[in-house]
Amino acid sequence: MTNDAHAMAISKERRGTSYNGYVMILVVLATLVLPLFLAITFGAPKEGVVASIISGLVLSLLLSIGFFMIQPNQAVVITLFGEYRGTSRKEGLQWVWPWMMKEKVSVRAHNIHSEKVKINDLRGNPIEIACNVVWRVSDTAQAVFDVDDYKEFVNIQIEAGLRTVGARHPYDDMSDEDKTTLRGSADVVNQELIEELNERLKVAGIVVDEAGLTHLAYASEIAGAMLRRQQADAVIAARQKVVIGAVGMVEDALQKLSNDGIVELDDERRAAMVSNLMVVLCGDREAQPVVNAGTLYQ
Repeated sequence: MTNDAHAMAISKERRGTSYNGYVMILVVLATLVLPLFLAITFGAPKEGVVASIISGLVLSLLLSIGFFMIQPNQAVVITLFGEYRGTSRKEGLQWVWPWMMKEKVSVRAHNIHSEKVKINDLRGNPIEIACNVVWRVSDTAQAVFDVDDYKEFVNIQIEAGLRTVGARHPYDDMSDEDKTTLRGSADVVNQELIEELNERLKVAGIVVDEAGLTHLAYASEIAGAMLRRQQADAVIAARQKVVIGAVGMVEDALQKLSNDGIVELDDERRAAMVSNLMVVLCGDREAQPVVNAGTLYQ
């Protein structure tokens, strides 16, 4: 057998036939009144009148089974003896034949906040991650017939999609090659999550409108080490900026002294001044001035 023979048949939503429920209310009332009216008009015996009343009640009760109400952004999937006969989206009171089965499906936007899941990022670091997803049913036939429980299916696929996207990127940039990170590239990661979930949920006729990370943190077992690393990176970056700024200030000072002819500095004096200025500008504490009462070489 070919793969096509094993493939699951994909359902497709189509318009179902339903009738105006308010008109059918008049029909039901007519089934109650008309038999009694005819029996009395034609002089039926007492037994006939009772039979007419009973038959009218039975018929009206049977017809009443076909009533259903559709609210805005709601649909009803109609089946006949297990066969899909279409979906009704007309708002208000509707009616179908009593032997047809009806299942209501909400096509409104649903909002789900996933549970925190522990995964490994691209570099293998354990992290905790969670997301918020806004989804809706776009094809009611697929949602009802192609998956067992479409709401549970959505919950499972959200977790699976979150794990897939979270494992594609590192938590934070640790090298120049890390162009996309979970912490620093929220727009890119959120768009990947939307695309991943739409690909997974299209079999159930579900469309994801929005998705985004709501929680992102290192797992508890490495959180302390990673915090110290981030603090070290911050200190190094700050030191680099201070040193670069100090070098520029020393260069400007020496250039100014030379241009204005304030003092002539040989290489040894220049090196001493550079050393002193760098210590003053890069030190963590305020420098303590020392008055030199001798020569520059003492």
